[in-house]
Amino acid sequence: MIYKMAPNTRNENTITPESDMLEKLIVPRAEPRKYKIVCRNIVVFLYYHFAGLYGFYLCLTAAKWQTILAGYIFFIVGGLGITAGSHRLWSHKSFKATKPLQLILMLFQSCANQHSVAHWVRDHRLHHKYSDTDADPHNATRGFFYSHVGWLMVRKHPEVVKRGKHIDLSDIYSNPYLKFQNDNSFWFIPLLSFVVPTLLPVICWSETISIAWHVNMLRYALNLNVTFMVNSVAHMWGYKPYDKNIAPSQSHAVSVVSLGEGYHNFHHVFPYDYRSDELSNIRLNPTTIFIDLCAKLGLAYDLKRAPREIVTARAKRTGDGTME
Repeated sequence: MIYKMAPNTRNENTITPESDMLEKLIVPRAEPRKYKIVCRNIVVFLYYHFAGLYGFYLCLTAAKWQTILAGYIFFIVGGLGITAGSHRLWSHKSFKATKPLQLILMLFQSCANQHSVAHWVRDHRLHHKYSDTDADPHNATRGFFYSHVGWLMVRKHPEVVKRGKHIDLSDIYSNPYLKFQNDNSFWFIPLLSFVVPTLLPVICWSETISIAWHVNMLRYALNLNVTFMVNSVAHMWGYKPYDKNIAPSQSHAVSVVSLGEGYHNFHHVFPYDYRSDELSNIRLNPTTIFIDLCAKLGLAYDLKRAPREIVTARAKRTGDGTME
């Protein structure tokens, strides 16, 4: 079952010019609202997680080591599709990629099954433009559960729908790889995220289809939750060396599990920096290492970085004094 949930999503190729009449949103903002529950989404998420738990049990009791290794590889592949692809390349344009790398990252992102790149980028650009307000799709002001997964179990806030129409996605829809993925997401994304990872162990080393399926569901649930942790944990707990006045925080733990996306205070202050962290290293920011490797191979170029002097000046002006 594809992660893309029709009752809570819309594909909008048409961009409405932003009006000066839109109300300015003050951070933080979470005005009282009546939640419209999407029961189908709740059932789907419950299945994902219970199936993943069973997959974890099978990893301990019955799954072949090759199946477990394949699940881990697909976890890394899907994670890089989100972190290097959806996030740093396409949402923030923090570096440029050759066509072969764009194709690879689109395929990786499809393995993660977190909507099409077009949908992911629209929500993420909204998140940065209106962070921690009602126009933020996963507004952390509404609490941990809402920002982690609850926002996907209810219909979008009207401000998200209204302001989402003004987000410019022309760069995304003009990309032939991303247009293909978006137009064919109903079959293409499930193929790469569910069918291929399940059939590979069955065909290559005679794993049972039940074990292969549930181990992949564990992998998928983990991919989802480490991404969700950036929206929830990294907006609630941690230190703020670059801007103490915003919710996004630095979290080593989140960075470890999310392949380097946990340094959220830096990222929200300098979203154009391809490292998403001033102090990138191979231990805590594998995505940066991946992009650097691609650059050495000639697949990535024009890597943008915030100048050290600007980072230091900002930390002295608005940080909480914890800059290393």
